[in-house]
Amino acid sequence: MAASTLSTPRLGSSPAFQTLRNCKIPIHFLSFSHYTKSLTSGFFWRSSSPYRTHRRFATTIRAEATNGVEPPGHYDFDLFTIGAGSGGVRASRFAANFGAKVAVCELPFSTISSDSTGGYGGTCVLRGCVPKKLLVYASKYSHEFEDSGGFGWTYETEPKHDWNTLIANKNAELQRLTGIYKNILNNAGVTLIEGRGKIVDPHTVDVNGKLYSAKNILISVGGRPFIPDIPGSECAIDSDAALDLPSRPKKIAIVGGGYIAVEFAGIFNGLKSDVHIFIRQKKLLRGFDEEIRDFLGEQMSLRGIEFHTEETPQAIVKSSDGLLSLKTNKGTVDGFTHVMFATGRRPNTKNLGLEEVGVKMSKTGAIEVDEYSRTSVPSIWAVGDVTDRINLTPVALMEGGALAKTLFADEPTKPNYSAVPSAVFSQPPIGQVGLTEEQAIKEYGDIDVYTSNFRPLKATLSGLPDRVVMKLIVCAKTDKVLGLHMCGEDSPEIVQGFAVAVKAGLTKADLDATVGIHPTAAEELVTLRTPTRKIRNTLSEGKADSDIKTPASV
Repeated sequence: MAASTLSTPRLGSSPAFQTLRNCKIPIHFLSFSHYTKSLTSGFFWRSSSPYRTHRRFATTIRAEATNGVEPPGHYDFDLFTIGAGSGGVRASRFAANFGAKVAVCELPFSTISSDSTGGYGGTCVLRGCVPKKLLVYASKYSHEFEDSGGFGWTYETEPKHDWNTLIANKNAELQRLTGIYKNILNNAGVTLIEGRGKIVDPHTVDVNGKLYSAKNILISVGGRPFIPDIPGSECAIDSDAALDLPSRPKKIAIVGGGYIAVEFAGIFNGLKSDVHIFIRQKKLLRGFDEEIRDFLGEQMSLRGIEFHTEETPQAIVKSSDGLLSLKTNKGTVDGFTHVMFATGRRPNTKNLGLEEVGVKMSKTGAIEVDEYSRTSVPSIWAVGDVTDRINLTPVALMEGGALAKTLFADEPTKPNYSAVPSAVFSQPPIGQVGLTEEQAIKEYGDIDVYTSNFRPLKATLSGLPDRVVMKLIVCAKTDKVLGLHMCGEDSPEIVQGFAVAVKAGLTKADLDATVGIHPTAAEELVTLRTPTRKIRNTLSEGKADSDIKTPASV
């Protein structure tokens, strides 16, 4: 029977388990050939490991008595997790609550990651989603001050921002959060080991010279920022450093057109830096809906961010006064105090011993896994950004939880990647779920597109050029909502709610039958009545009944 709650008793404490633990019955006294045959005929045992006989015996005992947990004494741990980010912590905590003996190794805390520093909580908590969102909050106040004038507010002096206060308070919060993650694992009975883990063989991990054996090894080490190797690249910063600078940039070049680039552009623009974005493409956010891309670019330009499109960086030059020049294929721009590369992240798989034990990886270093997150080595698993599937924190949490159920709850579970919502905390922010218009046309052929571009109520008094755009993409054959996109204030909060409905099979008729909340921006999504355009491009083999999938590039 599958364990279904986090309060599942630890199996090691049961009388039956203790009796089994204390029995020392020679293997040749017992015949488990029937069970061994049934349990070792599949993918689990396609291995020439010298421990094959012992593992077969252990598996037979586990299947009959311990719900997937290895009897003590065979290995030090049932699960050894390398990396305590979102996916690793979720998998480890759930596994421990299902009765497994679990250990996690993680590097010492630091706000900036390196080969020797990391911290419990991982990228999202320490140098990604959380600190970024705190800086987004800080940067939005300047816009609020401008907004307030139309509502009667006046200020005797211009509001000033203190960067050092922001960074000190942000770092204090990160220290609190990393402590919470440690406590979560400790309270679940997980063993915490500080240091860098390296896989020695399919069942052994070396942490700072000490060896630990485990029935299963989980790799959840995430990714690291990538800076291209061009002349002067040592003068550039990445997103880790941008969140922990000693002073606010006066003039910054941000290289890249993805979500990290546009989020930091909004942060520094709101904090009154002079911001320039350099993009190899013509537009921001490749892979996102085209209308949303165009709209965000217009809104960011109105806020004073300068775009340099179709420009590829070739070199960074530091002058005698300490200022930086960025040379591109179109020329040189001078006077930057900082040059930031937001050109993507790479899986953090170097020096983990993966090649030596036969774990297959892509050219970029991403670990290749099957639909249950298992690698090419049956005892080694991987979740999160290190697999380069959908690199989002909630997805890593889903993968980690599914893995724990698969291994320790007799409940084989595949992560479900349909209709995964996502957000970009640009200014204005984006929320989206489902397919873009371009993807929907390719996959379904006949679609109806509903759009609305309007001035929000708040902007009518503020006098600022803020606008909101919303978009619904509907299958013309089934009336099913294939995609929902929004760019404007509170988009992520609004789309999170609608994502539940899209996941459940929302139709346009459902939206039409829903009463709106007035006055809100969100009500616009339930009052769109007339399609902006109807696209009829019927496919020879329709896919009207297939699952809605998230954009692969998100």
